[in-house]
Amino acid sequence: MSILKSWARGALLSTIAFAGVQTAAAEELRVGMITPPSHKWTITANEVAAEVKEKTDGRIDMLIFPSGQLGNEALMLQQLQTGALDVAFLTLGEFANRDPNYGIFLAPYIVQDVAGARALLKGKTATELLDGVSKFGVVGLGYGMAGMRQIVMRGAVDSVADLAGKKVRTIPFKPELDFWTTVGATPTPMPLPALYDAFANGQVDGMQIDFEGTWNTKYYEHAGAIVESNHMMFPMIAVASARRWASLSEEDRQTLDSVVKAHLDELVHSYAQIDADYLDKLKTTDVPVVKIDRAFFGDAVDDWYADWREKAPMLKQLEAEAAGL
Repeated sequence: MSILKSWARGALLSTIAFAGVQTAAAEELRVGMITPPSHKWTITANEVAAEVKEKTDGRIDMLIFPSGQLGNEALMLQQLQTGALDVAFLTLGEFANRDPNYGIFLAPYIVQDVAGARALLKGKTATELLDGVSKFGVVGLGYGMAGMRQIVMRGAVDSVADLAGKKVRTIPFKPELDFWTTVGATPTPMPLPALYDAFANGQVDGMQIDFEGTWNTKYYEHAGAIVESNHMMFPMIAVASARRWASLSEEDRQTLDSVVKAHLDELVHSYAQIDADYLDKLKTTDVPVVKIDRAFFGDAVDDWYADWREKAPMLKQLEAEAAGL
């Protein structure tokens, strides 16, 4: 009996030791983002994590932290720079705040649709800027995007005059703020979780948003008009901490890079159908959907470009690429 006990104890210790070796061998990468679990960006991050774990035979385990659990994007960028955070899916805001060239993708009507956005985000200018994030202490892995930007207002929208003086919720990106100021509205940055109540009680008169968010968060319940404008794309950039990246093997870096790029390209591609599906849903509501184009904004778009060609020299390069699509 004592022999059996001794054998069992030895087997148990061996199993525990083996499990310990396995755990110690795994590289845990923390991935931060501001989007909630249900958002397509977060879903994509989880898909990336699953494929990377499979392709590295469990050597890399990516832990996803959605909904700003690790802080806002400014804090996450700081954590990436110090190596406290390993990977993040970020909007371009914090990069544009440091270098205006990263704001050029928010140029109004630089593209007409998701297909155009996808082409530009794979182009020469986008690639140059992706490589350029090394100056911020991170490694660029690729671009994604959310849906094309639309407009939702509390009142009717028959002309651009109906936007004058109205408080339009934006994010605090300088190119976006400048666009709405040029239009004659009052851009009003606020956190996304506060937007529903602010719109419902009239703290803001409208918002720049996508069809997905308009439907899922039910902003249409308090809307007088949904404006199908497709006036901007909304890119996301996936980056890794340069410090953490250097600690990975070349094989694992290549795997991570290729998996992220493939999933982000599919993410961008998927938004053409996502936008179309949610637009169809919104057309079933009682809120009128008004379709507009660049001419609706009068001189505002041209004035924005005149200003931003000076602020961000790479805008001209991006415009040339867009003209060739």
